[in-house]
Amino acid sequence: MKASENTTIKDRFPTDWKHSDVFITYLRLSFFLLRGTIQRIFFKKSRGLVLVGKGVSLRYSKYLTAGKDLIIEDFAEINCMATKGIVLGNRVTIGKFALIRPTNAYGGEIGVGLKVGNNSSIGPFAYIGCSGFIEIGDNVIMGPRVGIYAENHVFENLDISIKEQGVKREFVKIDDDCWIASNVNILAGVTIGKGCIIASGSIVNKDIPPYSIVAGVPAKVIRKRGE
Repeated sequence: MKASENTTIKDRFPTDWKHSDVFITYLRLSFFLLRGTIQRIFFKKSRGLVLVGKGVSLRYSKYLTAGKDLIIEDFAEINCMATKGIVLGNRVTIGKFALIRPTNAYGGEIGVGLKVGNNSSIGPFAYIGCSGFIEIGDNVIMGPRVGIYAENHVFENLDISIKEQGVKREFVKIDDDCWIASNVNILAGVTIGKGCIIASGSIVNKDIPPYSIVAGVPAKVIRKRGE
């Protein structure tokens, strides 16, 4: 069993936490648990606890599969309608005001979907545009305001508007044990290898080899981890 599965109350709340603060935290989480217990009734499948913050919008949740200990923080919005659904592993956290959208909420073609591995997080204010398929591995850390886009607008025809030409959907993959810092944008068709670090503000428009540290607009490898 992994260490993350063996976390005790003592580990979570070290001695510098006051008892009153621990109590307040548990009281707040009890409201999360109550909301989650109601919401999970409508999931396609759920294996464990579900904690849901205030103001969360879960649309078409019959397409959502959740592992153990899912946390969805305040005011996040998840549209679950997708051909492959939204599949979340164990101990996944979705941050405040994050938006996951495979399909337009007001109609149109159904998107492909999203898969997130164990112990991974989607940061606050993230935008996950999974009209094409997006796969995020295990133990992925994601900072605030990250954008991942699995489609591009078609624009070759000059005789009609770009809006009327539709989109091209592509696969995006982030492998295990990556750290995606704040304000990173990952564009359609990109694969990020295992163990990569993407510096804050980078725009990733091409594949990144494993264990790379990248930065810039567009993002470039600045060195390899372990060198």
